[in-house]
Amino acid sequence: MKLLRFGPKGEEKPGLLDKEGHIRDLSEHVADIRNEVLSPERLSHLETLDAMKLPLIEGTPRLGPPVSGVGKVLAIGLNYQSHAEETGSKTRSDPMLFSKAITSLSGPNDSIIIPKGASKVDWEVELAVVIGSVAQYVEEHRALEFIAGYAVINDVSERGFQRERGGQFIKGKSADTFGPLGPWLVTSNEVPDPQDLSLWCDLNGQRRQTGRTRDMIFSVAFLVSHLSQFMTLMPGDIIATGTPAGVGLGCNPPEYMNAGDVLECGVEGLGQQRHDIHAYTPPS
Repeated sequence: MKLLRFGPKGEEKPGLLDKEGHIRDLSEHVADIRNEVLSPERLSHLETLDAMKLPLIEGTPRLGPPVSGVGKVLAIGLNYQSHAEETGSKTRSDPMLFSKAITSLSGPNDSIIIPKGASKVDWEVELAVVIGSVAQYVEEHRALEFIAGYAVINDVSERGFQRERGGQFIKGKSADTFGPLGPWLVTSNEVPDPQDLSLWCDLNGQRRQTGRTRDMIFSVAFLVSHLSQFMTLMPGDIIATGTPAGVGLGCNPPEYMNAGDVLECGVEGLGQQRHDIHAYTPPS
C-alpha cells in the first residue's frame, strides 16, 4: 500500500495510490497519515479497503510529506562505505547519529530553497524508515516489526553550515525544504528486504549518485535496534539511513547546487522526487 498526503501546504489530506497510479481520498477513513494510523492494526484495516471505490482525485495535486505529526527526524552519517571513502572518513564501530529539524520536511516535488548566506548546498538521496510502533530496547531480529513503511528522503545539506560554523551537524541539515520526503509511504509488507533496493540522484539530468542499500555499513534492522537503546522511537519518527557516494562534497573540487538547477532522485519501488532549486528571497 502506498499512502500519501495531497493538497496545499498545511492543508494536506490523506490519500493512497491505487493500482492504476491514481490518487484516492482517504479522508472518510482517517483524519491524516500520522501516529496511531501507522500501527500494524490500522494499516491492516486500510489494506482491506477497496481503493477503486474511494473518491478519485482528478489532476495532479501537490504532494506533501506522506506522514504528518513527525516527532523527530534522526539521520545516520557515513553509512555507506563508498561515501565514507569519498569524504575521507574512517569507518566507525557505532553509527554516526545526528538530527534534522522537523521544520525541514517538505513535499517530494517542492522547491529546495538555498538558505540566506549559503553557498554549499549538497544532495544526499536516502532510504527513509518510518516507525509504526513504540520501540524501546528492541532486539535486532525483531526490529523490522516496528517499521510502518519506507520512503524516499533527500538529506539536503549546507556543507559550510555543517562543517565550518561550529556545533553539531544539525546546523547544516535543518533549513526549510532540506528534508523532502515522499512521494509516498510504502508499507513494509511491500518491501520484503530493505537491504535490496537501488538508489539514484541526478543533477540537471546528469547521474550523480547510484547505490544499493545492501552496501550500508549498518543495516536498517540494526539501526532501529541501536537507536531504540538510547531513546524511545515513536510512531511517525523518521530515520534517514545514509547516502551512497556521489555527493557534491566528494567531487574534486567540490560541486554544489545553484539557483536554476533541477534535482531528481529516487529509491527502487518507493517513487522519485523532482525539485527546482531557488535562492532565498526575504518575505515581502
